[in-house]
Amino acid sequence: MSIKRIVSALMLVCGVSAFAQLVPQDPDWKELDVAPPSFSKDGLIAVDMPAFVSLKFGIDPATLSVSTDRIVRYVMVAISPSGAVSAMYEGLRCSQSEFKTYARWSASGKWLPAKDPQWRPLNDNNTSHHALALARQGACDGRAAAASSAVEILYKLKNPQRNP
Repeated sequence: MSIKRIVSALMLVCGVSAFAQLVPQDPDWKELDVAPPSFSKDGLIAVDMPAFVSLKFGIDPATLSVSTDRIVRYVMVAISPSGAVSAMYEGLRCSQSEFKTYARWSASGKWLPAKDPQWRPLNDNNTSHHALALARQGACDGRAAAASSAVEILYKLKNPQRNP
């Protein structure tokens, strides 16, 4: 192995280690157990998605909350081009750039808890387009919730800052 490759590998390891130190883990952090709320598909706040995503996504503003465990929770509603509606009760853990699906809305009109819900990276390209879009559009501000209250986040989502 060449010296350049060894030096590059060491720099990469040191960089990852330094980044991990910038975002400390809270050893006392504990996630709250919060039941899925009722929701409405009327009055959704749209979440802008990339052009390749055919589903339309939006959150029910009445379900958005920021709890003491610093998780932004919401019901995300997805509407297909044919009009089929699905919903997920999810949470964003901005400090760790993660999201979790707690439950899915069933055709019978009830929440079905997710089997073994796990925190997943927001940059997981297979499953997180809508959660990443919500985080970027106002729910998260870097590694923190964008605000301490749902009202502030809703304001940001409804009034996005436009670049000139």
